[in-house]
Amino acid sequence: MTELLVTPKSVNHIETLIEKGADAFVIGEQKYGLRLAGEFNKQAMREAVELIHSHNKKAYAAVNGIFHNYHLNGLKAYIEFLHEIQVDRIIFGDPAVVMYVNEQANPIALHWDAETLVTNYFQCNYWGKKGAKRAQLARELSLEEIINIKKNADVEIEVQVHGMTCMFQSKRMLLGNYYTFQERQLKIERNREANELLLYDEERDNKYPVFEDYNGTHIMSPNDICLIEELDALLEHGIDALKIDGVLQTEEYINVCTEQYRQAIDLYDEDPELYDDEKFMLVDPIEDIQPEHRPFDEGFLFKHTVY
Repeated sequence: MTELLVTPKSVNHIETLIEKGADAFVIGEQKYGLRLAGEFNKQAMREAVELIHSHNKKAYAAVNGIFHNYHLNGLKAYIEFLHEIQVDRIIFGDPAVVMYVNEQANPIALHWDAETLVTNYFQCNYWGKKGAKRAQLARELSLEEIINIKKNADVEIEVQVHGMTCMFQSKRMLLGNYYTFQERQLKIERNREANELLLYDEERDNKYPVFEDYNGTHIMSPNDICLIEELDALLEHGIDALKIDGVLQTEEYINVCTEQYRQAIDLYDEDPELYDDEKFMLVDPIEDIQPEHRPFDEGFLFKHTVY
């Protein structure tokens, strides 16, 4: 059964997303996880895991930052905390996480998510031997590449099917430093609405959301990936998890996406022809609330370059 993975904004939001049909949740705090939809401190993490497990769903902790030496003591303590509250999986990009997890008496299984680096099945299988049970593939892969990796991988394969993607990250607070230089106080936060700060490319008429958090400055894609009409090939080839990324989106938006993708997966499971008949209407409720300046596209699924 293909898992529908979502990114909640709060503990209360998790309850709604469970009702909408989500199977698993990515939670964490920005000090350790990259570009999270919501901030979960330790108390919120504990409450979230208890809630998720009470509904027989899965809780995945995002620890996919890239860490410097000065992060390591805090990282070790955080890994111990995640084992205490018993999250189901730990998402990582840095081998330091693997080292600390393997020091635990009963190590929690890992998900490898190194953003653009997850591009072939040898990489997936290498980290599988180190304790990873899943790899989240790079968003820049074509459908053919995704299917080839799935056929040859010894671990579960996860694909992002909806939401924006990161085009650029600097670990420096570029915007904050710029405004400080101008003697202006302007805080650029992940929790602000996506349309509050945009880089505008006049030539292409693209608008790129920008935000800063503990991990630095992030510039996001001008379009949102939307594959709700293209799920049949992914489901046919047994992709293990489909992810809706809700970074910089509202709770309402994530709710509608979760409901529609749940319906799409269920229709395909019941009968692929049912999905084929209904898929072009499934996108309508999402299009109704899609920001005008953010068109949909299919990412790199059918092409090698997205302009």
